[in-house]
Amino acid sequence: MTSTADALSSPSSLAWARRRGSVARFWRSYRTHRTGLLGLGALAVIALVALAAPLLVGGDVQSVTNAPGSALDSPSGEFPLGTDQFGRSLLGLLIWGARISLTVGLMAAALSVAIGTLVGILAGHFGGWFSTVVMRITDWFLVMPTLVLAIVLATVMSRSVWTVILAIGVTSWPTTARLVRAQTLAVESRPYIERATALGGGHGHIMTRHVLPNVMPLVLAQTTLGISHAILTEATLAFLGLGDPDVVSWGGMLQDAREAGAVSSGHWWYLAPPGIAIALVALAFTLCGRTVESVLNPKLGVSTR
Repeated sequence: MTSTADALSSPSSLAWARRRGSVARFWRSYRTHRTGLLGLGALAVIALVALAAPLLVGGDVQSVTNAPGSALDSPSGEFPLGTDQFGRSLLGLLIWGARISLTVGLMAAALSVAIGTLVGILAGHFGGWFSTVVMRITDWFLVMPTLVLAIVLATVMSRSVWTVILAIGVTSWPTTARLVRAQTLAVESRPYIERATALGGGHGHIMTRHVLPNVMPLVLAQTTLGISHAILTEATLAFLGLGDPDVVSWGGMLQDAREAGAVSSGHWWYLAPPGIAIALVALAFTLCGRTVESVLNPKLGVSTR
């Protein structure tokens, strides 16, 4: 009995219990927001379809040599969304393209938020001339158009999915950096930070054990909102012909439709599905992000119910 009680009262057990309680409180509050649940449900369905793409449509759907249909067939029973200029099923391409678009959006947003969080915490913690220099660099990135910088990087580097992820990630971090810096300054003004410093806590201890946990809610909300921006940016780069030509993405489908003359010839079924898919995923992530922001920071007064 004594050993069991000691195990339950150990610091690690108490920490995990607090984390589980925080997650449970977060979910109870999140599920009261109808729009957040709608966005989460839509994302769950899209993610499941993307993961099951090899089972649903197979890998041959991307092949231009074994296309089952003729070029630019209109929607029919065999091809519910029609075919592209190579005779490939647009429904299969749409399902397969979800894998690339979601992967790029998630990884680019994670990279962007990671850079922004690191820069923001360092600038807020050390202050002085270091903070001034870092924030001036951040301001320079902030005033420069993100899309233009991403286009430049995607142009000078090899055309691949990783290039697109890197181009989006390293150009869209300034907003996160400024938000995290402001939150870091607010956290470090609290009395327990002074006590931790007086007890010998170093810079690394203060930033990782005290500042980072307090800025994580902001980081989580910013990540959710950043994914929709990353997906739209990836679609734009692919539409401009700067994506990976060897993979199928929703932006790449729009680029192929433009090259095939779908706009001038009135082949709406080639343009509409990828465009609607991009809009729906961006909207779903935005709904989730606003709800997360509202739950984690009720003072914002964001109504998402």
